[in-house]
Amino acid sequence: MKPTEIRNIAIIAHVDHGKTTLTDALLRETGAEKEGASMDSNTLELERGITIYAKNASLMYKGTKINIVDTPGHADFGSEVERVLRSIDSVLLVVDAQEGPMPQTRFVLKKSLELGLRPIVVINKIDRPAADPHRTEEQVLDLFLELGASDTQAHFPIVYAIGKQGIAKLKLEDESKDLSPLLDTILSHIPPASSQVLREKPLLFQPFNLGYDNFLGRLAVARIYEGTVKPNMNVFIKKPRGLIGESLPGQGETRTGKITKIFSFNGIQKVEAPLIGAGDIALIAGLPDIYIGETVTDNEGSPPLPAIAVDEPTIELSFLVNNSPFAGKEGKYVTSRQLREYLKREIEVNVGLRVDFSSTEYFRVSGRGELHIAILLENMRRAGYEVQVSQPRVITKEENGVLLEPFEEVIVDTPQEYQGIIIERLGKRGFVLTNMSQTQEGVSVRIFFEGPTRGLLGYRSQFVIDTKGEGILSSRVVGFRKHAGEIQKRVVGSMISMATGKALGYALWYLQERGVLYIGPGTGVYEGMVIGNTAKGEEMMVNPTKGKAFSNVRSKAADEAIVLTPPYTLTIERGLEVMTEDEFLEVTPASVRLRKQHLTENERVKHRRN
Repeated sequence: MKPTEIRNIAIIAHVDHGKTTLTDALLRETGAEKEGASMDSNTLELERGITIYAKNASLMYKGTKINIVDTPGHADFGSEVERVLRSIDSVLLVVDAQEGPMPQTRFVLKKSLELGLRPIVVINKIDRPAADPHRTEEQVLDLFLELGASDTQAHFPIVYAIGKQGIAKLKLEDESKDLSPLLDTILSHIPPASSQVLREKPLLFQPFNLGYDNFLGRLAVARIYEGTVKPNMNVFIKKPRGLIGESLPGQGETRTGKITKIFSFNGIQKVEAPLIGAGDIALIAGLPDIYIGETVTDNEGSPPLPAIAVDEPTIELSFLVNNSPFAGKEGKYVTSRQLREYLKREIEVNVGLRVDFSSTEYFRVSGRGELHIAILLENMRRAGYEVQVSQPRVITKEENGVLLEPFEEVIVDTPQEYQGIIIERLGKRGFVLTNMSQTQEGVSVRIFFEGPTRGLLGYRSQFVIDTKGEGILSSRVVGFRKHAGEIQKRVVGSMISMATGKALGYALWYLQERGVLYIGPGTGVYEGMVIGNTAKGEEMMVNPTKGKAFSNVRSKAADEAIVLTPPYTLTIERGLEVMTEDEFLEVTPASVRLRKQHLTENERVKHRRN
């Protein structure tokens, strides 16, 4: 029986440009999935409406198997994209016809071009009111040339699409009812991933992702580069020498293993297979200690494949055991050993994360951005863990005696009337305006800035307030540059509880005039817990548990109604933004609280003296 032809593609784009919607439409059209099924199946992904984890699927079209990897669009999850690109043969670069290329478009395209891939450009959402496909096409070509694309790469095919309706066309004026023009372009543009010569070679594959099964344990998701893989095969596993290997013990070592079961993808489901050949993407069980980036072969003499290179983290913070007065009331896992085990499991699959376990008091965790860390904390709390974390700090390094820090390119889309306040705020935070253009004549503008990552920490919530929720802010790390010196940030003080108990509406009614409250009536508080901020920038000790004193003397104010402003409820992202250097963010399965590192006033005074 002649083996099926295979094509391997990844769908890459900026966040919200329609990758997952387009993938879902492709699967539905080819009958790989039923109506209503989606690649975004994780609870957090469904809640937030974004892709966080790279996921695999496959479909059959005209007798050819097309393996698709749907990737995240947010810059903080760039490591998910980087490790996938090594295992595929081409990419669909999806660009919004209205917004054009955005920061993450540049990041993912740069990585693809460096690997020599020839992208197919999909200009999506051509039905949007302000869509301008011709302008977007010119901007994409400019971006290709700016990133040093070769002549072959710069002659990319273009497909116009409306992912939501499942329509694609090669020319704007074409009539189309389905996505067949896109699928035909994939078949004609991307070379087959397999051949008889590759299938006859010794087995060689490298996991780019890990899965888990309650019965089979850890599963390796891998592209079979050479040979064929079968159940009950004895294999050699070689550790890589390189970036990912730095976090793994015993670089360059070889150990043995036995494959028990293999699966291929059918739609988004995994299906057990008797044999999977070169060019296909497989799920492999039986290797309980397999890591991303390791090389698996049945020939002991084969050299290991190069390690999967991932950009370095930009921010770090300390994870500590929760030692607040409310510790252990809500979580199942609260000890240092349990936190260590969770973080060790996480760095196996989350290649953008780094964890330093050398200290006995805390774990130093480094990540790609605030959202990257916030998703990690959200997953921990949902798994029943309690933890407290310090304020995020940017990672600096020194080269030739010069202090360097991470810089970011920021692109802001905003109504025209808010551009002044945005330029002023970011200017104070060390950002320099590099370009400005009108996206809709007289209505909205796009502003480009460059500046230090630490200037962006804590700004996003202020941005939402300044633009009344109408602005869009996206960013990407552009590398390490000379330290920008002191920057100005919005300074607010902390409103600190001096008592333990339940917060009462009467006390909060008076306190809300002094600043923004983080809690509502009935919330449990303890001494040293931060319950709000003060507009004047000073620390203020307050008693939120104070009730109204009753007497038998009538007064005009006695029956005055208490009207409370809704609190600024803390989420993990908000907490990471508003916290100061001397505070911890306490994260438990049911609560997110802000607290001082030293709970009593006496302890804080002693610490300041020392």
